[in-house]
Amino acid sequence: MLTDHHCHVLPSIDDGSDSVETSLAMLDMMKQQGVERVVFTPHFYAHREKSVESFLEKRREAFEAIKDSSPIKDMLLGAEVAVEHGISELKDIEKLAIQGTKLILMEFPYREYKEWMSEEIYNISAEFGLTIVYAHIHRYTEYYTKEQLEGVLSRESVYQINNEAFGSFRSRRFVKKLMKEGYSLIYGSDAHNTTSRRPNWDLLIKKCSKEDIESSDGTIEKYLV
Repeated sequence: MLTDHHCHVLPSIDDGSDSVETSLAMLDMMKQQGVERVVFTPHFYAHREKSVESFLEKRREAFEAIKDSSPIKDMLLGAEVAVEHGISELKDIEKLAIQGTKLILMEFPYREYKEWMSEEIYNISAEFGLTIVYAHIHRYTEYYTKEQLEGVLSRESVYQINNEAFGSFRSRRFVKKLMKEGYSLIYGSDAHNTTSRRPNWDLLIKKCSKEDIESSDGTIEKYLV
């Protein structure tokens, strides 16, 4: 079941889709590219939200606006949780895990690596029994030293790769290395619209083996609650 594990399709909740019409157009593009299941992962920034509960309500309303008209019927709710100071102590943080699973998608800041980032992630994993999914791990090769990146990759986690990585020689080489070394990888479009950041499963299907895609697609079932 071809699964998009990371996208910003829900309407008017973050910097992704700006309307119901755009959301449905994105989902239609995904379906035409073969996607059968979508995990909606709107951005969650603790410093911008009143609470986790208020975010969940906004997410619910956005989902309700498209669910009946979506051409893809297998849909799960999640979030892309930004790693911030104190995020592990935020009330109800565990409710941002991908619906029905023990997986939580987390995004590092785009700057120099600091040890507190991994401490926050470790605390969330240990306290709530969740498995961390590192969002678009390939993007951090330009921010982290080799040693810092190896430290992040030493954890028993899942690593999410954007389809875009297969369009870049440097990123593709990094992902191929992870594949060869047996890391648990899942794929996502990280789509935000229908133009500059459109669904791009045609790229992944062209560049990635059927076996690797199938491995990604079976990940959710391994982490069901």
